[in-house]
Amino acid sequence: MTRISILALAVSTFALPAFAANPMVGGAAMYETKNIVENAVNSADHTTLVAAVQAAGLVDTLAGEGPFTVFAPTNDAFGLLAAGTVEDLLKPESKEALTKVLTCHVVAADVMSDALAKMIADDGGMHAVPTVGGCTLQAMVEDGMVKIADERGRKATVTIADVKQSNGVIHVIDTVLLPAM
Repeated sequence: MTRISILALAVSTFALPAFAANPMVGGAAMYETKNIVENAVNSADHTTLVAAVQAAGLVDTLAGEGPFTVFAPTNDAFGLLAAGTVEDLLKPESKEALTKVLTCHVVAADVMSDALAKMIADDGGMHAVPTVGGCTLQAMVEDGMVKIADERGRKATVTIADVKQSNGVIHVIDTVLLPAM
């Protein structure tokens, strides 16, 4: 597949028309005038993520000016982790580990899907994505879908892209991204 066709495929897979409103997430409207935290708390699909952000003390950061791109795992994504992992991460004594996991889902830039697709194509099919948590994710297109691989080689699929926020953008993903061990 050529670089141009990868770009066209990626953009057609999940880019929204310029006039489209934000997609609904977790049964809730997402407003471009609200920040990441203000929108996330309304998503029924992100209650675990919101609880984790609160436990890690990251609410003020993610409600801040940004810009941020957040790869936001759903409750189902957290449910795919080994039994007891979420509960352990939410304990006060695990705050450092939880913060590392969460910040490995955050990029200090506003990266919309069309820009990400172009970066993937320009880099020959895979693009390194440095996060604020010090992780380096890998973005790629597989089976017509944008995927994000963590440092352990686990891959998340972007299921809802380009959810615009006042301080960045959210891309909903189906897997929790983990830092290298």
